Amino acid sequence: MSIVRRSKTDIDEARLLADLAASRSFSEAEIDAAAAEDADAWTEDDVAAAVAVYPPPTADQVRALRGRLGLSQAQFAQRFGFTVDTVQQYEQGRRTPSGPASTLLRVIDADPEAVIRALRVRPGRR
Repeated sequence: MSIVRRSKTDIDEARLLADLAASRSFSEAEIDAAAAEDADAWTEDDVAAAVAVYPPPTADQVRALRGRLGLSQAQFAQRFGFTVDTVQQYEQGRRTPSGPASTLLRVIDADPEAVIRALRVRPGRR
């Protein structure tokens, strides 16, 4: 007989769903009143004016990205325009990607083929 490991959330999931279904729902007016009482609550204007913050990838995330692509540090560096030393420093946590490098790593993570296409040299273009 195999052992099945379950988290407390898995075990209590049915009860949590039942409790949620049994709880009363709040009206828009009640939600607005509760938000007005909370000095830290954001208004729609606050949300609209908010500036998105994208934290730089961690050393583990850079290492995992390269691993998912199946590339050595040298291959990753060459393919995406980094130096090998920079990739090593990112992966060892001695340096944190910032600005454009952080953005480039996010785009590589989301769609590496798009980055490869964009970096490809085209005839007639330098």
